[in-house]
Amino acid sequence: MKNLNLLFLTLLFLGSYSCKDAKKETKGIMENVEATVEETNNGTEVKTLKFSMEPKSDSNVKGEVSFTEETGTVSMVASLAGLSPGEHAIHIHEKADCSSADGKSTGGHWNPTFATHGKWGSTEGYHRGDIGNFVADSQGNATVEFSTDEWCLGCGDQTKNLIGKGVIVHQGVDDYVTQPTGDAGGRISCAGIIE
Repeated sequence: MKNLNLLFLTLLFLGSYSCKDAKKETKGIMENVEATVEETNNGTEVKTLKFSMEPKSDSNVKGEVSFTEETGTVSMVASLAGLSPGEHAIHIHEKADCSSADGKSTGGHWNPTFATHGKWGSTEGYHRGDIGNFVADSQGNATVEFSTDEWCLGCGDQTKNLIGKGVIVHQGVDDYVTQPTGDAGGRISCAGIIE
């Protein structure tokens, strides 16, 4: 009977937290992650996930990446600093694990359709994670914007779902030819896409 009373009190205590308190607690546990779901005036749901990019491979590359899903399209915006000026590659990788110093804990490119590596949209094939290249300015800053209906945030289609994947910025350029990764060089910044 004492165990039953203790269980009841524990459940009552846990249930007394408001949603706001739970959200604050979750944000503290999941460092550098912000998640929102809003409804627009026309009833459309808009999901947004934001993450901090962390330096890897002894780089200083930091920034923020956000994913917003609205009406079947996911838009990605990555704001980066600390890059060497010039061209770099950015990809979605198969695991949301940034624990290794070199970023290799994220695994290979996210390729749920088992296609060959290539430039996004190529008729010869491309991975769902093959975002491509971008240019950092003379100060080492860059903004990358990308949108597609071939991604989703938390849907049941595992060939589209970004949750559980990683974002990797590479030191070099994706040549769109070398299999399976594009020979883009070291992994210099990482973020895990978690919900």
